[in-house]
Amino acid sequence: MIPLTELWLPILLSAIAVFVASSIIHMALPYHRSDYSRIPGEEKFLDATRPLNLPPGHYVFPHCQSMKETGTPEYQEKLKAGPVGMMTILPNQPINMGKSLGCWFVYIAVVSVFAAYLAGRTLSHEAPYLSVFRVAGTAAFAAYALGHTHNSIWRGERWSTTFKFYFDGLIYSLLTAGFFGWLWPR
Repeated sequence: MIPLTELWLPILLSAIAVFVASSIIHMALPYHRSDYSRIPGEEKFLDATRPLNLPPGHYVFPHCQSMKETGTPEYQEKLKAGPVGMMTILPNQPINMGKSLGCWFVYIAVVSVFAAYLAGRTLSHEAPYLSVFRVAGTAAFAAYALGHTHNSIWRGERWSTTFKFYFDGLIYSLLTAGFFGWLWPR
């Protein structure tokens, strides 16, 4: 068993590497640009919804209060008439990229801490590089990639978008695994 204090360097360096890689992926590479689409008639939509003064939150429409209500003819008509969807409303202010990037780095560091915890509890100081790589990489992949699956299952996100996040998660987990394997205390 290896304490987390002995794994601070792979935790920190893998987090930095994943942060840099994610910045490159999302700022320089074009494959995430199709993740979101513009609403047809966006100006009309904005003009129609602006007077509602929707508070920040997650919304589903049409909304029902209970599972029993989903079977009513009125609710079924609303579904047929459409639109049917889910929507997230953010505060009416510029997006604070500094705060978002800071939170993203903290999340990455937490993933690295959990990968370190799992590897440190299951592997010894004598563990070979590939064993460390497998354990840390599997933990990181589960955190970075698999969590996106529910968006396609429950929120209607295109599977192609989820698969792109799987690919990103694979890159992030390989970086995490590589740093842990390289810097494993022996």
